[in-house]
Amino acid sequence: MLTNRINTLSESITIAITTLAQELKAQGKDVLSFSAGEPDFGTPQVIKDAAIKAINEDFTKYTAVDGIAALKEAIIAKLKRDNNLEYAPNQVIVNNGAKHSLFNLFSATIDEGDEVIIPAPYWVTYPELVKYCGGSVVEIHTDDSSSFKITPTQLKDALTPKTKMLILTTPSNPTGSVYTKEELIELGKVLEGTDVLVASDEMYEKLIYDGEFTSSASVSKDMFERTITINGLSKSVAMTGWRFGYMASAKTELIKATKKLQSQSTSNINSITQMAAIAGLDGSADADIKMMRQEFKKRRDEAVELFNAIDGLSVLKPDGAFYLFVNIKEVSNDSLTFAQELLAQKEVAVVPGVGFGSEGYFRFSFATDIESIREGIRRIGEFVAELKAKQ
Repeated sequence: MLTNRINTLSESITIAITTLAQELKAQGKDVLSFSAGEPDFGTPQVIKDAAIKAINEDFTKYTAVDGIAALKEAIIAKLKRDNNLEYAPNQVIVNNGAKHSLFNLFSATIDEGDEVIIPAPYWVTYPELVKYCGGSVVEIHTDDSSSFKITPTQLKDALTPKTKMLILTTPSNPTGSVYTKEELIELGKVLEGTDVLVASDEMYEKLIYDGEFTSSASVSKDMFERTITINGLSKSVAMTGWRFGYMASAKTELIKATKKLQSQSTSNINSITQMAAIAGLDGSADADIKMMRQEFKKRRDEAVELFNAIDGLSVLKPDGAFYLFVNIKEVSNDSLTFAQELLAQKEVAVVPGVGFGSEGYFRFSFATDIESIREGIRRIGEFVAELKAKQ
C-alpha cells in the first residue's frame, strides 16, 4: 500500500525521544529531558500582542502563498540590516517553519541520483529529506579536533560531477559550532566554477555567545548567487509552535518553483503568525532576544564545566545554539544503548549521536532551567561512574 519513498523515511529521533520522555513523565516518572530543541522561554509579549491585534482585526483570511507584503518587507529589511544581504520581494518566500523550507527546496531542486553533501554531525532531518526526494547523501565526517567544522580540502574531495548541493548549518545543531567569515570564504572558493547550490540553515543566528555571526551568502558575490538562506524565529524568539520560516535566494526561478509547490500543498502559512512574525523581525523583540541569549550563555558555561569534570566525558564549549555535543568515547561506542540505559536507569533523556551521523557522542540541550541541568548532569555523572566501574 505504501510507497518505497515513505517506507525508507525514518522518524525524527529527537522527536521520538522527546515523546518517550513525555510519556514516562505522564506515568509519574521523575524524567529530566534534555532532548528537545526548544527554548523554555515564552514568546515575547510584543509578538503575542501583534497576534492578538491581528485576531481582533479579523486578519484571518487566506493570504498570498509566499507571504503578505509587509512580512516579506520585514524579512528583506532584516536581511539587509543584520546580514548585509539585499533581496527583492520575489526572491523571498515564507514557509511553515524551516523544516518546510527545506522540504520545498529539496523537492524543487533534487532529482534522482543527485548528490547532496552534508557535514556530520548533522541535524537529523537533512539526510531523510534528501533521500525522500531521490537524492544521495554524501557525508563529510568531523569531530572535536576540527570543532566539528569541515575544511576546504574535505569539501573539494567530496565534490563530484553529480554534486547538486552543500548543506551548511551555522550555528550548528547539534554541536553549536559557528563558521567564521574566513572559513566561509575558503569554502566558497572551493565551489567557484561549479553549479553546486548551498543551503545555509541559519536558524540559530541570534544565539551566538562568542565571536560574530556571518551569513554564508554575504562572503562573496559568487556565494550570494549560489546560496539559499534559510531562517526563521523558532529559536531566537521562542516561536517553535507558531511555525514560521523563510527562504531567500538570488535565484528568482528557484523561489518561484517553491511557491508553485507550496500553492499546491500548504498554500500560505497561518495569517496570524505572519502578523506576529513582523514584530519578531523588526527589532521590537531585541531586548527579549538579548535576555534569552544571556541566560543561555550562563547555562552553557556551567554545563560545560560540570560535564568536563566527569571522568570519561568531555565536551567542547559551543559558540552558538543551545546544545552540547558530549564525547562519550571513553566509556561507550554505542550512543543509542548509552542513551537508552541512561533513560531507563537514571530517568535522563538525551539524544544519541548516531542519530546525527556521529557515533560516540550524545546531544544535550541546555534550553531548560539551571536546576534541572545541574541535577541532570549529576545523574549522568553517576551513570558514567557506574559504567566505568563495570569495565
